[in-house]
Amino acid sequence: MEQDKDIYILAIESSCDETAASVVKNGREVLSNVISTQIALHTLYGGVVPEIASRKHIEKINQVIEAALEEAGLNLKQMDAIAVTYGPGLVGALLVGVSAAKAISFATGIPLIGVHHIEGHISANYIENKELEPPYVCLVVSGGHSHLVVVKDYGEYEIIGQTRDDAAGEAFDKVARAIGLGYPGGPKIDKLSKEGNPDAIPFPRAKVAENAYDFSFSGLKSAVLNYLNGCRMKGEPVCEADVAASFQKAVIEVLVEHSLHAVKEYGYEKFAIAGGVASNSSLRAAFAEACSKNNIRFYYPSPVFCTDNAAMIGVAGYYEYCKGVRSGLDLNAVPNLKLGARE
Repeated sequence: MEQDKDIYILAIESSCDETAASVVKNGREVLSNVISTQIALHTLYGGVVPEIASRKHIEKINQVIEAALEEAGLNLKQMDAIAVTYGPGLVGALLVGVSAAKAISFATGIPLIGVHHIEGHISANYIENKELEPPYVCLVVSGGHSHLVVVKDYGEYEIIGQTRDDAAGEAFDKVARAIGLGYPGGPKIDKLSKEGNPDAIPFPRAKVAENAYDFSFSGLKSAVLNYLNGCRMKGEPVCEADVAASFQKAVIEVLVEHSLHAVKEYGYEKFAIAGGVASNSSLRAAFAEACSKNNIRFYYPSPVFCTDNAAMIGVAGYYEYCKGVRSGLDLNAVPNLKLGARE
């Protein structure tokens, strides 16, 4: 995808509890990546409070955009397009980013490109893996999403598997809360599980009969809650590290098994992971080992590009820009936007 000139994308991301802006050059080079996180604030409530998230985005949005341009050493006039997450996510949070992007586009005449949040997560793999190109299979695992996706081309996706109930990250958060670790659950379970025995408790691995690639984590979550309640009722001690390690192993085994099955069935030799849960060290290690055994090339972003950030939106926006995709000033937030859809 050769260009006559360098293409600079200003990207904005505000789908949940991170206010982020970034400048991306030619789809693969991140010139700035500014993230204002709200984790400490939402930890007080044990999870993300949408109204509070929206208000914080309003406070921070202009600051992070200015900081991203300053860090990149560029100004608005040098931007070729503005890419912004318009779904899926929390509607109030999304609206802040979309409104800011539309205002800048209207005032400057710079083209506007609405980007799908999950497409952004997948595209995060291109930042550090310059040689990675479609087609390949990608597993997107985060607090709100568990998708197994065939990446046919840039911006062209086929979802072959997804969760029927809880997303993997959601299950991590709920189990973390149940064993008293608090929010955010993923990193805390990852850390605690290193002290536990992953084979201590035989938690279930769910299979979905109609689709071998689909996931279901609500049964596993319930099994953990039942185990904890059972111990408390019987007055038996609970080893939180063993619970964390056994739960995490159950999630990882299902994710690895389904993903490798898909890669083999579709005949690809490349596999990538993306999303917040993709920063889990045990998950990365399990995939690295499984892919190595099966001669599959394994790709993954650095942790900073796994969690919500604007750099990944800039990368996805670049490939949309190259295809001629442009959004109008009627672009709106779509909280339940489906991958591959354009609204």
